Amino acid sequence: MKLRSLLFVPGDRPERMEKALGLGADALILDLEDSVAESAKGAARDHVSAFLAKPRDHGVTILVRVNPLDGPHAEADIAAIAIAKPDALVLPKAEGGASVRKLMTLLSGKGCSAPILPIATETPAAIFMLGSYGEVADQLCGLTWGAEDLPAAIGAATSRDEQGQLLPPYEMARSLTLFGAHAAGVAAIETVYPDFRNVEGMTAYAARAARDGFTGMMAIHPSQIAIINAAFTPSECQIAHARGVVEAFAANPGAGALQLDGKMIDAPHLKQAKALLARA
Repeated sequence: MKLRSLLFVPGDRPERMEKALGLGADALILDLEDSVAESAKGAARDHVSAFLAKPRDHGVTILVRVNPLDGPHAEADIAAIAIAKPDALVLPKAEGGASVRKLMTLLSGKGCSAPILPIATETPAAIFMLGSYGEVADQLCGLTWGAEDLPAAIGAATSRDEQGQLLPPYEMARSLTLFGAHAAGVAAIETVYPDFRNVEGMTAYAARAARDGFTGMMAIHPSQIAIINAAFTPSECQIAHARGVVEAFAANPGAGALQLDGKMIDAPHLKQAKALLARA
């Protein structure tokens, strides 16, 4: 399952779903939660189910974000969506492996076994559960986080400063999600960049995410897709260097460290090179 760029599409806007298939995103997240008003929840389920019932020969991964498990809409969401069998489900307000197991139980009762992408930092308790996703890694397609719900949950004014940079508590949540995903051996998905008109800021944010070890990123606007795809696609220069590292060790199988292009390389560099070539 390719999860480099994931575009949110409101579940109550069916006209946007078909159009979104041709925008270049690897995946669409059809949303039943935050982007849908309370009065439109039922209609959104119907629209998403109808869309999922169409032939899926487009090559785009389709995920559905259901409402939180402890809320009034989750049961109806799961009943409607399980029948349509999406490629994966996005679980908001997730609180560790226990939340994933609860959702999988609900899905299995409806004959569905779709993998889960938890949004892992939206409650204070969730922060302390980030190490537990390894227990359910075989049921995950990745791990992501959010910077909007958490400040609201603790009474903070915002998660970002005047320049749009994450404040220290939310940088910590981001970092813990990154390490939690890699500890579980699943894709680490960066959260959205809200200021979609700020192309320079978005480009820098996506590049930083790729540099830090995230493997993909969510988008809230179509204009962000190309930026995300570029950031998470290895460049020709990076590919050439990675091949050079692999070839250097292949030519010297007994070496623990080697010199390449005037710099020392060792086992961690080989591991990084193989991972980059796998992505490429």
